[in-house]
Amino acid sequence: MVAPRQLVVGAVIVDDLDRPTKVLAARRLAGPSPVAGRWEFPGGKVDPGETPEQALVRELQEELGFTATLGAEIINPDGPAWPIADRFEMRLWFAVAEAEPPVLGDVHSEIRWLTPEQLPVLDWLEADVPVLRHIFG
Repeated sequence: MVAPRQLVVGAVIVDDLDRPTKVLAARRLAGPSPVAGRWEFPGGKVDPGETPEQALVRELQEELGFTATLGAEIINPDGPAWPIADRFEMRLWFAVAEAEPPVLGDVHSEIRWLTPEQLPVLDWLEADVPVLRHIFG
């Protein structure tokens, strides 16, 4: 029997939910992990008793020090969630900062505001590449 996948949530942080012109990319810390040093949409695991939306707001506060307003969910056209690996699946939302801007915390080595045209030049995690293609073509 196959174990259910752990749900992970992520945010495509934009400068404006109605007319986004920039997207925040976050680079994971260097280290021995195969995902170290790669770019991602910030987020994390959903804890027991949390809704995915609550988990995402919590994760963004913990990782980037800001309170998020969530926009529309970014639906995978091929299924209910975006696959990450055998053990994980991801749901994503657009998000903006309510008041304070995102700041570099202790989970990432760098954050950058980029235009959609600049995003493909970064070394993204494999799980985020289909999301980029879906949103920005």
